[in-house]
Amino acid sequence: MKIRAAVLREMGLPAPYAQSRPLLITELELAPPGPGEVLVRMIAAGLCHSDLSVISGARPRPMPMALGHEASAEVVEVGSGVTHVRPGQKVVLVFVPSCGHCVPCMEGRPALCEPGAESNGKGELLGGGRRLSLGEGAVSHHCGVSAFADHAVVSARSCIPLDEDIDPVEAAVFGCAVLTGVGAVVNTAKVSAGSSVVIVGLGGVGLSALLGAAASGACPLIAVDVHQEKLDLALSLGATAAVNARDPEAVAKIRELTRGGADCALEFAGSVQAMELAYATTRRGGTTVTAGLPSPDARWALQQVSLTAEERTIKGSYIGSCIPARDVPRYIRLYTSGRLPVDRLIGRKMALEDINGGFDALATGSGLRDLIVF
Repeated sequence: MKIRAAVLREMGLPAPYAQSRPLLITELELAPPGPGEVLVRMIAAGLCHSDLSVISGARPRPMPMALGHEASAEVVEVGSGVTHVRPGQKVVLVFVPSCGHCVPCMEGRPALCEPGAESNGKGELLGGGRRLSLGEGAVSHHCGVSAFADHAVVSARSCIPLDEDIDPVEAAVFGCAVLTGVGAVVNTAKVSAGSSVVIVGLGGVGLSALLGAAASGACPLIAVDVHQEKLDLALSLGATAAVNARDPEAVAKIRELTRGGADCALEFAGSVQAMELAYATTRRGGTTVTAGLPSPDARWALQQVSLTAEERTIKGSYIGSCIPARDVPRYIRLYTSGRLPVDRLIGRKMALEDINGGFDALATGSGLRDLIVF
C-alpha cells in the first residue's frame, strides 16, 4: 500500500531544520504484515531527542530512514500467529521489540533484547528485512516503528494494547518518555518514599521521571535545568526546589538542599556536563542513574577512588529498565487515577508537514513533548 512518511535522506544537515529540511514528506510503498507482524494506522507520534540525534548524525543509522519511535496507533491488520491484538484495537508502540528467548529477555530484561537491538541497528524489523521502499530502493525502519508516517508495519512484540479510558493521542508519550522516565525512577533507581532525589534535565523524559519520583514519595525532590520555564513547571508538578544548572553555585546549592547530597541523582540531558553535575550531587553511598544518550564519542572523567571510598553506584537505564507489557498499563493506571499527570508534559500538536520546524523547537530544549497528530 502507499503511505506518507517523513524520511531522513541525509544525516548532519545544519539547523534551522525548517530551512535545510532533512525530513522529506514523501510517498512510500509499504508491504503487508508478515508472520508475527501488525499493520497499524498512526494516531500520534512524539518528537524525541533520540530522533534528533539521528538527524544530527550523533547516532548514525542506515539511510534513508523513516523516522519516529514514540507513538500510539490503531491496529488495521494482523499477520499470522498474532493473537494478543486485533483489528480496531488501540496500541502503544514500544521501540525495542523483545524476542522473548535471548538471555536478557529470559532474565526479565526485555529492554536489552539482543535480536531487538540488532534489528534496530540495521534499520530492520525483528522478523528480518524491511517493509518500506521508495522506487527500487529499501527504506530503513527507525527502532522498528517509523512512527512519522500515517501507517506502519511493526512487530507484534512492539504493540502494547490500550484500554479505552485514555485519550489515544496522549497515550503516545507512554511509548518512550513515560516508560523511560518513570521506569528509571521506579525500576532502575528503585526510589522509595522519603528518598532525596535530583532530576537533571527536564525534557519529556526528565519531566516524566520527576512525576514518577513525586508519585514515589521522593523528598526532597530537586529539579535541575537551564530553562526557567521548565523549572517553574517542575515546581508545579511536585518538585520541592529548582536549581538552574548555569548557576556557578548549583552543586553547592543542591548539596545543601539535600543535606550533603542526594540518595539518587538521575541524568536525562544526554551531556557530559549534566552527568558530572548528577554525580557531584550524589551523596556518599548514593546512586547516580543516567538515561541520557550523548554522542558515542562522549567521555566522562570519573574520580575512580570515589567509587570505592564512598561506595558509590552508577547505573545506566534503557527504556526505564522496563517490562513494557507490565509497565505501560501500570503507568496508564497511575495517569487515569490522577497520580501521574502526564498530559501536562504535552506541548504543541502539529501536522506531519510541520515536522522539520518541530525539531528546531526541540533542539532549543525549551519546549515540552510536541506531538505529530494524524
